[in-house]
Amino acid sequence: MSLSGTGVLDLAPRTEEGVATALRNAGAPVAIEGSGTTIGMLRPVQAGRTLSTRLLTGITLYRPQEMVISARAGTTLPEIEAALAEKNQVLVPEPPDLRGLMGVPGAPPPTIGGLVAANLSGPRRITGFALRDAVLGIRFVNGAGEVLRSGGRVHKNVTGLDMCKLLSGSHGTLGVITEVTLKVGPAAERTATLVLPVADAAAGIAALSAGLTSPYGVTGAAMLPAGASAGGVAGPAALLRLEDVEASVTYRMARLRAALPGGTVLEGAESVALWRALRDAAPLAPAQDEAVWRLSVRPSRAPAMVAALRDGIGARVLLDWGGGLVWVAGPASAEAHVAVMAAARAAGGVFTLFRAPDPLRAAVAVLPPEPPALAAISARVKAALDPWGRLNPGRMRAGA
Repeated sequence: MSLSGTGVLDLAPRTEEGVATALRNAGAPVAIEGSGTTIGMLRPVQAGRTLSTRLLTGITLYRPQEMVISARAGTTLPEIEAALAEKNQVLVPEPPDLRGLMGVPGAPPPTIGGLVAANLSGPRRITGFALRDAVLGIRFVNGAGEVLRSGGRVHKNVTGLDMCKLLSGSHGTLGVITEVTLKVGPAAERTATLVLPVADAAAGIAALSAGLTSPYGVTGAAMLPAGASAGGVAGPAALLRLEDVEASVTYRMARLRAALPGGTVLEGAESVALWRALRDAAPLAPAQDEAVWRLSVRPSRAPAMVAALRDGIGARVLLDWGGGLVWVAGPASAEAHVAVMAAARAAGGVFTLFRAPDPLRAAVAVLPPEPPALAAISARVKAALDPWGRLNPGRMRAGA
C-alpha cells in the first residue's frame, strides 16, 4: 500500500486473497489497473483508491504439448512471449503493446490481465481470432470481494455461463482479473510480407480485399497511408502477410505475387519487425497533445470515411484488418470528436475514444450508446457482479 504521485491511495496486493480482502474492505469506488499502460483510455475513473494487479505475477502453468499457458494477471506481455518463444509458440491474437500510442513509452510493459480486460488484439484478428477467443479460463474477484472462476485449463470447456468472454473487454468494471489461461499456437517457420505501392486508400483496400479473398492464407492485411512509414516501408502501400512453414510460404507468396503484381517482398526479421510496429499502431505516431480514436467499419466504406476525416479535422490514419480497423489521430477537441462520431455513424461503423486529455474524456461519449435492451442486460450483469458499483465506475459510460 502506498500513495501514488497524485495522492491517490494505491493498493497493490501480492495474492488473489489480498485482492479479495481489499475489495471487501473498500467502502468507496476503486480504480482498477495493471501496469497503467491504458489508464488514459476511455473515461477517467473518479476514485480515491487504485487497486493494481502489477504484483500478481508469474506463469503458473505451461504445457507446450497441449498449447496452454496460465499466468497471474500482473505478468507482463514480454515475459509470456519469451516463455512461449522458447518452445516456438506464440499468442495467436497478437495482443499489442500500446505504450507509444498512449503517450507513455516509459511505462512498464502491459500485463496479460490488462490486455484481456481490454480485449486488445493485433493484426491476426482478421483470421477470426480475438484475444477473448484465446481465453480458456479466468479467475477474478467481483465487487463483493468474492473469488470466482470460469472455464479451465483445457481446450474443451463446458461450464455454463461463459464468464471468460464476459470479463474480456469489460475494462475492470465487472471484476478484477487475477489469473488467465490462454490457448497458444505454433510460431511460423517463415514470415514474408508483400508490399504493394498504391495510389490511395481506395486502391489500398482493394488490394487488401483481393489478398484476403484469395486462397493463399493471408494473416495480416494493413495499409500505410501517404506520409506514414514502418520497418523501412513508406506509404502509401498495402501490406499482406503470409506465415507458415518455409515451403508453404514460398509457394503461396509466388502465387500471391502473380495475382497482385508490382510489389516487393519483405522477408524474415524485417517482416516480423514491420508487423510488430503495425500491431502496436506505431506508424500513427500521435503527438502528445493529440487524441486517438479507433474505428471499426466495413472495409468498403473506409476510404470515404478516411477522406471525410482528413478534410474535416486534418486527421492522420492507419488501417489494419483489411481496412476494417482505422486508427485516427487528430485534434483533442470536442469538435473533432463530434466529427469522428459523425464519420463513423455515416459509414455504419463504431468508434472508441482511445486517448485524450481527461477533461475531454470526461465530457464526451467514449463509446457508442448501447441499444436499450442490451443496456438493460448490461445493468443487470453489473449489479450482479458489482452490487455496490465500486469497480471502475464511469469507465465506459457516465453513471455506469
